[in-house]
Amino acid sequence: MKNKNRLVFALILILVLGAVYLSIYGLEMDQYKISPYRDEIKLGLDLSGGVYVVLEAVTDATGQELDEKMAQTRAIIAQRVDGLGVSEPNITIENRDRIRVELAGLSNPQEAIDLIGKTAMLQFIEPDGTVILTGQNVRDSVVTYNERNEIGVSLEFDNIGATAFSEATGRLLNEPMEQDRIIRIVLDDEVISSPFVSAHIRDGRSFISGGFTIDSASNLANLIKAGALPVEMREVEISAIGPSLGLESLDRSIFAAMIGLILIFAFMLIFYRLPGLVANVALTLYILIVLGIVIGLNANLTLPGIAGLILSVGMAVDANVVIFERIKEEMQVGKTIRTSVDSGFKRAMSTIVDANVTTLIAGVVLFYFGTGPIRGFAVTLLIGLLTSLFTALVITRLLLKLVVKMDLTRSKKMYGVKEVAR
Repeated sequence: MKNKNRLVFALILILVLGAVYLSIYGLEMDQYKISPYRDEIKLGLDLSGGVYVVLEAVTDATGQELDEKMAQTRAIIAQRVDGLGVSEPNITIENRDRIRVELAGLSNPQEAIDLIGKTAMLQFIEPDGTVILTGQNVRDSVVTYNERNEIGVSLEFDNIGATAFSEATGRLLNEPMEQDRIIRIVLDDEVISSPFVSAHIRDGRSFISGGFTIDSASNLANLIKAGALPVEMREVEISAIGPSLGLESLDRSIFAAMIGLILIFAFMLIFYRLPGLVANVALTLYILIVLGIVIGLNANLTLPGIAGLILSVGMAVDANVVIFERIKEEMQVGKTIRTSVDSGFKRAMSTIVDANVTTLIAGVVLFYFGTGPIRGFAVTLLIGLLTSLFTALVITRLLLKLVVKMDLTRSKKMYGVKEVAR
């Protein structure tokens, strides 16, 4: 039985070391590939570089009306960003009247403002300057093909826009001069298209054609669909972080974390001996599980998020310290090692749960009421705390019981207990 337990423990150690190797270096064999964690973790702007902008609504709207306008504004900003090819944007509503936009890969703050912050008045204008309709009347704008297989932009208007467009196209179609049958589509005083009226559009659906490529048609469709923001937005916060600065911060954070982990591992081994070894194995698994969850959730890892992870590591170590101190107390009153382990875990459980629950409550409050980096800190803290509870009360317990059954030693010194002369 002892040999079987030793074999099981050895296999566990091998699996943990293998998981550590794969998380650092990855594996690639034929068509099977495991990427290292560093390649899979999505980095936030403070680590990867980019621009973030916080916009505030200038409006008297409140309650549901404000919520609706902010939701529309967020959708329009997302449309602009997605349509113009900015990779993996993060666009969130904060405090009901603010929108945070995080754009990776942009190094010019003004470029971000020009891209997302403008009010953007879209108008359809007749040759004599009369406005037919605005972007508010455009329901949809998509790239498609007509019956002659020409690439173009299909437009759909709301009821008001359909009526106005029908009246205008019917009237312009009868103009004798070609230049008098052109409708200019103007975005922020810039003409983005000048289609020629060739038919009376009665059903609120129009098709713009004329030498488009897929890219140029997509660009026009996105500009038209973006339309105008429902409310005026002003920037209240803006920041640009270069990729080199972000990577330097990441490297320093990783270096600091490694130094901290080495010191923690050494502390646990010196003060708790065999239980310390078990705790280090469990802590290694804890780190792998937490990073795996972060990757699985597709969450962005930020500097505050790293701080949350480091804090949760401290909580995980603290849980093991509480358990091992309880075990030592049981041994000091003369109980056997096996009995002390069982009693120590039972006595420590309520303390560990109480300490983690209070921190979990704080994390939930930070996540619910916090914004931006604060929420990133809260997310990693919550993930870390829940995982630490699992590793301390399940994995550490299973491994320590396995070590006891291996009967490597009966000396209580190997469990951190100092013998007292009587």
